[in-house]
Amino acid sequence: MSAALTPERLEELLGDPGDDTLPHGFAAAVARDERDEFPTALCEALVGAGFHLNYLPREWGGTFESFDRSLTLVRCAARRDVNVMPGTMFSIIAATCLQLHGSPAQRERAARILRGGGAVAFALTEAAHGSDLLSGEVRLTDGVLDGEKWMVGLGTRCEAVYVVARTGGRGPAAFSAVLLDVASAEPGRLERAPAARTGGMRGIDLARMRFTGLPVPDDALVGRVGEGLEAAVKAQQAVRLMSMAGSLGIADSAVRLTLDFASARTVGRTALTASPHARRELAVASAALLAADAVALGAARGVHVLPEAFSVWAPVAKHVVAESGEELIRRCGTVLATRSVLREGAPGAGLFQKLARDSGVVRVIDSSTLANLRSYAGQLPTLTGSGALVDPAALATVFDLDAELPPYQPDRLDLFARGADPVLAGLPGALAAAAEDVPEEDGVTAGLLRRLAEATGGLGELTGAAQRPGADPNALVDAAERYAWLHAAATCVHLWQANRHRPLYGTKPGSTGWLGAVLGYLLARADGVDPRRHGAALLPALDAVSALRESGQLFSALPVALAPTTRQES
Repeated sequence: MSAALTPERLEELLGDPGDDTLPHGFAAAVARDERDEFPTALCEALVGAGFHLNYLPREWGGTFESFDRSLTLVRCAARRDVNVMPGTMFSIIAATCLQLHGSPAQRERAARILRGGGAVAFALTEAAHGSDLLSGEVRLTDGVLDGEKWMVGLGTRCEAVYVVARTGGRGPAAFSAVLLDVASAEPGRLERAPAARTGGMRGIDLARMRFTGLPVPDDALVGRVGEGLEAAVKAQQAVRLMSMAGSLGIADSAVRLTLDFASARTVGRTALTASPHARRELAVASAALLAADAVALGAARGVHVLPEAFSVWAPVAKHVVAESGEELIRRCGTVLATRSVLREGAPGAGLFQKLARDSGVVRVIDSSTLANLRSYAGQLPTLTGSGALVDPAALATVFDLDAELPPYQPDRLDLFARGADPVLAGLPGALAAAAEDVPEEDGVTAGLLRRLAEATGGLGELTGAAQRPGADPNALVDAAERYAWLHAAATCVHLWQANRHRPLYGTKPGSTGWLGAVLGYLLARADGVDPRRHGAALLPALDAVSALRESGQLFSALPVALAPTTRQES
C-alpha cells in the first residue's frame, strides 16, 4: 500500500504554480482552458503520486485517513487547476454509494478499478429534470435498462458506472441502483457522448449515457430494490465536502494573485494595498476566505464525529463556502479592475478569468443553490428547537484541531437530522466562555458575539413565521439561508474557543482579530447587507492573510508550507 501523500509533499512534487516553465502550473492550466482540454498530464502526475487514493478507505487499498486531511490535500492540487478534482475524484460518489450498500464483490471490483487510477462513474441526473430527482425517467424493467442520464462525470472514460434507475411507481423508494461494466455492454445498447460544454472547468469529462434495451444481470443490483436514491442522497453529503475543497483552491489562487498585484501596484506614491478602497475590498475578500476555510474545516471534521447531522451540516457548509467564494472573486475583480478581464499579460495571463468561470461551476456542480437550501429547509423547526442535549466532548473533538478524530463511518449518515443542530445548540456555552476570554479592549468582537447570540435566538421565531398560512412562499428558503450564515458564524466561535492555544491563521494564540473579522462578514451576509458596512472589523482578516502569503503558507487554519514562489511584478 502506498504511504499517504502529504500536502507538503504534493507541493514539492508539483512546484510553484506561478512558474510558467513548469508543466503543472497556472500557465499550463490556462492553456488547457483555452483548448477545452482534459488535464491528462496533471492527472497522471497526481495518480503517480498516489493522490487518487486519498479518498479510498484503507480496506479498499486507499490511504484515506480523515476528511480534514483530504480536504487540505485536494486544496493544494485544486489551487493549480480545479479540474484535477473531476479528473481524479469524480468516482467518490459511486465509491461512497458502494460503501453504503454494495456487496463485497461489487466493492472489490470498484476498488480494483479505482486503485489503478480508473473511474467508476455515477449516473443520477437527467437533462429534463435536473435537481428534481423524483421525476427521473430512466427505467429498469424486467432486467432491461432504458433512458438517458446527463452530466455523468468521467462518463466517456469510465470502466464501470453506478446507475440510479426507476424500478417502481412514485416516491424515493421507486428507484434502485445497479453497477454496470461498460465494456461488456452489447453494441448499440450503451451510447456515450460528451454532454454540453461548460463555461468554467472547461475540458472536464461530462457525458450523456444512453441506455437502449440494455440487459442488466441480476448480480448488478446494488443493495435492495428501492434503496438506490436514498444511498445516492446520503453519498452526496460526502461529495459536498470535497467540492468545498475546489472552492477553497480557487479562492486561494484568486486572493494570492490579487495580493501579488496589489502589493506591487502603486497609485501615486501609495501601494494599492494601502489605498482605502482597495484595502476594504481586500479585507472583505480575506474575511470571506477565512470564514470559508473555518466552515469547511469544521464540516470535514464534524462528519467523523456527528455524521447523523450531515443532512443539514453538509449543504449548509456547501452554501457558505460556495457563496463566499463567489463574493471573494467579485472583490478581487474590483481590485484588479481592467486586469480582471484581460486574457493576456500580467497578472496571471488569463488566470483570473479562469478562476471566476471555474468558481461558478463548482458552485452548482453537485446541486443548484436553491436545491441545496431546500434540501434542509423543511428541517428548520427541528433544528431550531429548544431543550437539545449537547455532548460537549463531541463538539470539542470536532473543533479542537489537536484532537484525534474517530474513524469515518458512512453507514451513520442519515437523510434527516434527528434533533437540534449541535453547532448551534452548543453555541450558548461557547459564547459564555468567549465572554470570559475576549480581551476587554476588543469591544468590536465582543459586540459581534452579542449580536450573534441575538440572531441565533431569533431563528425559531423566524422559522415559525415562514410556515404560517399566507407567508411569503420564499420565506422558508430565506430562513434556511440565514440559518446557514449563522451556523457558519457559530462554527467560527467554536473553532476559536477550542484552539486558543494555537496560532490560527498565523496570528498569536488567542488572537480575536480574525474572529471579529469573520463574524462581521458572516453576520452581514445573514442580514443580507453589504459586508463593507463592517469594513474596519474586517481589516484583521487582511492582515492575517497577508502574513500567511508572506510566509508562504496555505490560507488555512491548518499550517501548510507551499512550494516556494517566484513572484512576477505587474
